[in-house]
Amino acid sequence: MPVKTGGVISIVLLVAVAVTVTVTPVVCDGGGEYSARVLTLERAFPANKSVEMDILKARDRVRYARILQGFAGGVVDFNVLGTPDPYYGGLYFTKVKLGSPPKEFNVQIDTGSDILWVTCSSCNDCPESSGFGIPLNFFDAASSSTASMVSCSNSICSSNIKVADASCSNEGDQCSYEFHYADDSGTSGYYITDLLYFDTVVDPSMITNSSALITFGCSTHQSGGLTKSDKAMDGIFGFGQHGLSVISQLSAKGITPKVFSHCLRGDGNGGGKLVLGEILAPTMVYSPLVPSQPHYNLDLQSIAVGEQLLPIDTSAFATSDNQGTIVDTGTTLTYLAPQAYYPFVDAITAAVSQLATPILLKDSQCYLVKSSIDVIFPEVSFNFAGDASMILKPEKYLMTGDPVFLQDGGVPWCIGFQKASNGMTVLGDLVLRDKIFVYDLSRKRIGWTDYDCSAEVNVSIKSYNNEFVSGHFSASISLRFTSLEVLLVHILFWSLLW
Repeated sequence: MPVKTGGVISIVLLVAVAVTVTVTPVVCDGGGEYSARVLTLERAFPANKSVEMDILKARDRVRYARILQGFAGGVVDFNVLGTPDPYYGGLYFTKVKLGSPPKEFNVQIDTGSDILWVTCSSCNDCPESSGFGIPLNFFDAASSSTASMVSCSNSICSSNIKVADASCSNEGDQCSYEFHYADDSGTSGYYITDLLYFDTVVDPSMITNSSALITFGCSTHQSGGLTKSDKAMDGIFGFGQHGLSVISQLSAKGITPKVFSHCLRGDGNGGGKLVLGEILAPTMVYSPLVPSQPHYNLDLQSIAVGEQLLPIDTSAFATSDNQGTIVDTGTTLTYLAPQAYYPFVDAITAAVSQLATPILLKDSQCYLVKSSIDVIFPEVSFNFAGDASMILKPEKYLMTGDPVFLQDGGVPWCIGFQKASNGMTVLGDLVLRDKIFVYDLSRKRIGWTDYDCSAEVNVSIKSYNNEFVSGHFSASISLRFTSLEVLLVHILFWSLLW
């Protein structure tokens, strides 16, 4: 291709030279003199020796990397592990590296809380083994050369800017925290600032190893479910809207855009994708976030089973201190407010009464089914503000019942929705799986669409106006440089593709 060939030749001229300068005076129209600088170019590579193209490309890539590393920003990609299956843990987690030298921690992905915390080496009553078969690690601030304690004078703990759950300890001038979760588990400890390591995708062929100082919690005490080894993790990775969440800290530094996305695989292998950036899909629908809420609240307006709109008073969905609809990856199942739960179960039972036998298993509404659930059970639609509907096929609201109850009358399938003990509707992993979810904090909205989360995804870095497919860009790069740098980057970019 002529453009690519020309680009390579131009690069050789740009990078394979040395520069000398001579000066001659030039008279300007106003009568003064300006010094005109004449650049004399000399070869860096001998003219009588051939240079392998791979050597030139390698040299160009180094130069290209130096240019790009001068610009903050990019897409940060985390590997996702775990599964929504409650029989196999029922949670998703990822790995983070903290400290110097870096140490790896397995942390649960949780959009229902704000702070990243990991277990401290000084924790006396924390689990030491995990039912997930992963080693549990402990953070030791004394062994990290870049760790520093957050003092009481820090704005996190100061009385005028104090964040929720932060307090000042009289021992050692440390800023402490205490969190309590909806399942009655909890953790307490103190805040630390240290390096978080991550991979940043910055161009079509380059992933840079990056790091940034962030503030996170070091847990010295845990309670409730966090003390149980069957689901023990190294900590929790909170993705809430609070200023201390990792997404807020990195976006404030200009390292990532103020948007993150996930795509959680729902098959037996689980896993998926977690991106600090925006995943794009042509079928995305968006619903505005309810303002001034501590969680990711959406305005759920109605629920339909098949073509039937359920008779639910809209007041059941109104957002208040103890009511509303939130999106929470830290919850496995989905919980409906009582005013919505009973009409939902009644409608499903009526729809399948001719083809399935209703039974109760462990206080859950189940059905004995002899054929495919896709044939018997209707689709369900959650309808949100902004004309955004979340369509749930049967496998997204049903779960296979305990195999112990397998009978000749059919395979037990149970509704994965539970009645909420309060008025809060919680959309957990059961309905979030096999969908792209985008949390656009800058535009204050959440988007979603059905997707095969084992497939590649398109991601956009809005600050750069780029797009890439699973780490490989599918569109050209547009960066802000001086005119000379723009020319050089354009030429280098085509050489990398050549």
